[in-house]
Amino acid sequence: MFKLISVLFAMVILGGLVLLGRLAKQKIKIFQSLYLPESIIAGAIALLLGPGVFGAIAQLLGTPADGYFASGVFPEDIRTVWGQSSGVFINLVFAALFLGESLPNPKSIWRKTSPQVAFGQTLAWGQYAIGLFLGLVLLTPVFGANPIAGTLIEIGFEGGHGTAAGMAETLTNLGFEAGGDLALGLATVGIVTGVIAGTALAAWGRKAGYLPVEPQDVEEGDAMKQSWEMKPEPAEVLQKRRQLTQGLLVDPISLNFGFTAMAVAIGWLLLQFLTFIESLTWGAGGFELIGAIPLFPMALVGGIIVQVIMEKLGLEALINRQLQERIAGVSLDIVVITALASINLTVIGANLETFVVLAIAGIVWNILAFIYLAPRLLPLYWFERGIGDMGQSMGVTATGILLIRMVDPKSETGAFESFAYKQLFFEPIVGGGLFTAAAPQLVAQFGAPVILGLTAILAVFWIGFGLWNCGQIQKRLELEKS
Repeated sequence: MFKLISVLFAMVILGGLVLLGRLAKQKIKIFQSLYLPESIIAGAIALLLGPGVFGAIAQLLGTPADGYFASGVFPEDIRTVWGQSSGVFINLVFAALFLGESLPNPKSIWRKTSPQVAFGQTLAWGQYAIGLFLGLVLLTPVFGANPIAGTLIEIGFEGGHGTAAGMAETLTNLGFEAGGDLALGLATVGIVTGVIAGTALAAWGRKAGYLPVEPQDVEEGDAMKQSWEMKPEPAEVLQKRRQLTQGLLVDPISLNFGFTAMAVAIGWLLLQFLTFIESLTWGAGGFELIGAIPLFPMALVGGIIVQVIMEKLGLEALINRQLQERIAGVSLDIVVITALASINLTVIGANLETFVVLAIAGIVWNILAFIYLAPRLLPLYWFERGIGDMGQSMGVTATGILLIRMVDPKSETGAFESFAYKQLFFEPIVGGGLFTAAAPQLVAQFGAPVILGLTAILAVFWIGFGLWNCGQIQKRLELEKS
């Protein structure tokens, strides 16, 4: 147990680490060229100053095992707070994901972004299928890895640091104690290689002529022109917000945090309700699925519910999207820094073969899928559109956006719009969604071969659908031209 003052100082130290991360990025050119977020640099600094590196060196130099620096620079109570922070703050990140976002007509969105959904889903299910296959033929029989290890490519690469941190407790409860550290390590490898590979592919695309100087104008179909700059809120929204908040003596960010908290609370109630239903039905026979799902995917559903309710009540103007992004941004920084600071390097070292195989397999799959499948699944601007999904599938959403900006700096291809809308059909399922949360439990309950079959079928389905859908859109556009 720790005291509240320990929480305060743990957050104060995190703030100092963020400033150190920013300073390091300003001074060290390679950090700038890799576009590494300051939170990752700060987390790496905390990891180096922790027991795994600084503490180990101190002990080698003769520091007693019970000496202060034997466990690194940070006191034990601070590290205890950090150890629990990532699994807590990830709920706020997912709760705020759709708050303040007007949810458009799903049919209209699907028409614009269905190719993007097909490619993104292909990447995700392919990561599962490849990881589980390697687990069956190599990792488990040769290296003795837990069969759940096959799910780590998707958790670490597609899910990123936040999902990896949020899944750590679930993996531990399933008897795979090394899973959380391996997933965080894969997330770190993914985000670095994602930027490096994306930059190299962008250079290759320009040389090969895949990035046209003058993008073709597309008025409808699956790509639309999209302005990169954030659009100001409509005057009527601002006027309605002023009317609704008149006389309120509360800070706007405090009010919006209330909506984020409400989303988490609804997610928790949903999880409790589903757990209760499970205990009365299939769970009575010993099969437990809902109980192994963490809170954060349900918090995402809670956020959608809050948004819909506020729209029905005509109070949606109270939710400020920009403030929700700030709440999620701060929470995500805390998740990333504390998760990296808490990585057990000894665990990764003890499972190095499994870690290296999964990392290489994930990187190779994502790059080859981009080169060979993206041109066949994305009918328009396949390079600009595909590289965003490849970046997301190797790190975080921000990596995908970064690569889109790299190849489409004027935002004239609609890549960003389709990429953003795709998340509505993507995040609730994979990349930190419900299946990501349930996959380790499904492997533990039904076995890796069954889940390998399921994920392989889904990967093949999305490839098949993507090929058919791409052909249909191309035919429609040809008819419109003629």
